[in-house]
Amino acid sequence: MEPIGVIGLGLMGSALSERLRAAGHNLVGFDVREVRTTFPGEVKESAREVFDATRMVVLSLPNSDVVAEVLLESQPIRNGTMILDTTTGDPDMAAAIGLELSNQGVDYLDATLTGSSREARAGQLVITAGGRERAFEAAVPLFRTFAKQWFRMGLWGTGSRAKLAINLVLGLNRAVLAEGLSFAKAYGLDPRTMLDVLRSGAAYSRAMDVKGPKMLDADFTPEARLAQHHKDVKLILAAARGCGAATPLSAAHEELLASLVDRGLGELDNSAVIRAFEPAADSA
Repeated sequence: MEPIGVIGLGLMGSALSERLRAAGHNLVGFDVREVRTTFPGEVKESAREVFDATRMVVLSLPNSDVVAEVLLESQPIRNGTMILDTTTGDPDMAAAIGLELSNQGVDYLDATLTGSSREARAGQLVITAGGRERAFEAAVPLFRTFAKQWFRMGLWGTGSRAKLAINLVLGLNRAVLAEGLSFAKAYGLDPRTMLDVLRSGAAYSRAMDVKGPKMLDADFTPEARLAQHHKDVKLILAAARGCGAATPLSAAHEELLASLVDRGLGELDNSAVIRAFEPAADSA
């Protein structure tokens, strides 16, 4: 069996690699920066070497510009190669990349992931993918290694569009939870008891399970970085301007995230959004 290639060995790429290796796949990998995590396979010197070694490549990169650079540097990509691009990026760029690669005989899916690196390690991700149906069906056995559900949204770019819609709701859920817990604390309520109350009632969201304890413990060890979500919100606002959607809550959210990034908190877990609601003395 050919190995599976993984390009992008950060938080999510390393988590996907662990799941793929546990499922019995041999791996070859490359990171656009110096490898920061333990990779359970052979680390190559370039993306080109990864594409030379296999016809199944998973991309887990910071943004669409990096995806485009990696693919350009790896040309020509062999006919029959399958690329699963898990990057949360620009839907229009994903659509253009998919069409161009299809003309080269390369199958491409913008197979975006909902969930953190912790959820990837538990096989609990949700995939929204754009691409040809036959490519989607061929990728399902791989999806099974790290996801619990997967949806084909349409042709290239639609997986990324769906991910932006998901991240809009998910990010605001986190921000509202952070504001609510901070409000409860300032109002003289025990925030841990309040989190239990919120979990039990109509206000519940999964952010309470995944991010609530991290907020209360000030455990901002990154599972999904705040700066990455700030990038996503900027993509959401650009898409909204393009299609005429009204997104006033996301506009306020972007300003809030930008302030945290400016404070040097971008590399923390996105649960660090609670820092935006803390009194200055507490957050210094």
